[in-house]
Amino acid sequence: MKLFDVYPLFDINIVSGKVCYTYDTEGTEYLDLYGGHAVISVGHTHPYYTEKLTEQAHKLIFYSNSVINDLQIKLAEKLGRISGYDDYSLFLINSGAEANENALKLASFHTGKKKVIAFRKAFHGRTSAAVKVTDNPKIVAPINDTFEVVFPELNDFETVEQEINKGDVCAVIIEGIQGVGGIQIPNPGFLQKIRQLCTRHGVVLILDEVQSGYGRSGKFFAHQHAGIRPDIITMAKGMGNGFPVGGLIISPMFTPSYGLLGTTFGGNHLACTAASAVLDIIENENLIENAARVGSYLKTELEKLPQIKEVRGEGMMLGLEFEQPSTELRKKLLYEQKVFTGASGTNVIRLLPPLILTTQQAEEFIKRLKKIL
Repeated sequence: MKLFDVYPLFDINIVSGKVCYTYDTEGTEYLDLYGGHAVISVGHTHPYYTEKLTEQAHKLIFYSNSVINDLQIKLAEKLGRISGYDDYSLFLINSGAEANENALKLASFHTGKKKVIAFRKAFHGRTSAAVKVTDNPKIVAPINDTFEVVFPELNDFETVEQEINKGDVCAVIIEGIQGVGGIQIPNPGFLQKIRQLCTRHGVVLILDEVQSGYGRSGKFFAHQHAGIRPDIITMAKGMGNGFPVGGLIISPMFTPSYGLLGTTFGGNHLACTAASAVLDIIENENLIENAARVGSYLKTELEKLPQIKEVRGEGMMLGLEFEQPSTELRKKLLYEQKVFTGASGTNVIRLLPPLILTTQQAEEFIKRLKKIL
């Protein structure tokens, strides 16, 4: 049997990692400034993380959601305290796409409507409703095209207001910082006005923090830079540091009922252990503060390079836009300078390093980048 060929691959086989570095089959070391799409939050094979997963794996990996799981309860309490959402509820699943699917389902149940406002260049997943609210028609199959979605430009409040005033919108879904869209940040004032508008009209506000959450922006969630509280927050990626886990943080305005949402694997014992260990490391090693500090340093130093048109982002979520396509530059970074980075479109390089990145490692990246500019 062959693999279903949907991923364009670099000719590199990564077999191990440590902190902010990965290693291929030849033993070549790579500085990881991408973290596997913002997944590696606390570093590769962090000793505390691997110890906790190993301990739990020897006890119990999985049992169903038909019995009490104290690890879920403890995770919810810890996440609520650290994130500032201790009055909300947690529902655990396995991925960001699942999180957004369940958020949209809750919003539709709550309002009795199905029209959604998303935004130009948005990415919310590749499944069912999540792909429909993703601004990429090429990956929306006919079976996904079952409800209306409006895609205003990011920060275009007038269009959002016009659509909501029609009275048929169930939800507004927006990323804390657009990732796939090129590291585009919603204006704080825009988010604040949307929050007020949704409250006034009974529209559910969903903040997709799958990529931008869990400390990456220098706040626990990127939307906290704007001082708002959404109705639902979706999470995944950095939540498990590589172990598949996702979640929804749900406002008290929603009433749960048996069978309303469900999952087989979500919130399993090993997933909860991974997510809890990540929170411990973030808190004990002050990684949110580190993301803000080192990210600010990295952004400031990159802005000094005249070859870069613009540097966007917050904390450890940065986009470098160039006047010309960045494909060859990214290949040189990888094959010549041994640095993993990401891409968005044709002209943007994305940096999504582990939150544990040091100033010295940021300096090393800039040195390597300068060699090929």
